[in-house]
Amino acid sequence: MARRLTAVAQAVAEVAAWWTVLAGLWLVLIQTVDTLECCVGAGAALLAALGGRAARRAAEQR
Repeated sequence: MARRLTAVAQAVAEVAAWWTVLAGLWLVLIQTVDTLECCVGAGAALLAALGGRAARRAAEQR
């Protein structure tokens, strides 16, 4: 049980790190910072973070 909890915590930490970097990059690159742009950026960064984790796991299994 503890192993599974550790694996989940590592997965959450990895996605959170990806999300932080990608959301920050989004905010740096956009011209106007309003609520809608922040919501779209957060959603896009989350999708990209999940994709980044999936790609890293796929490359690790090779």
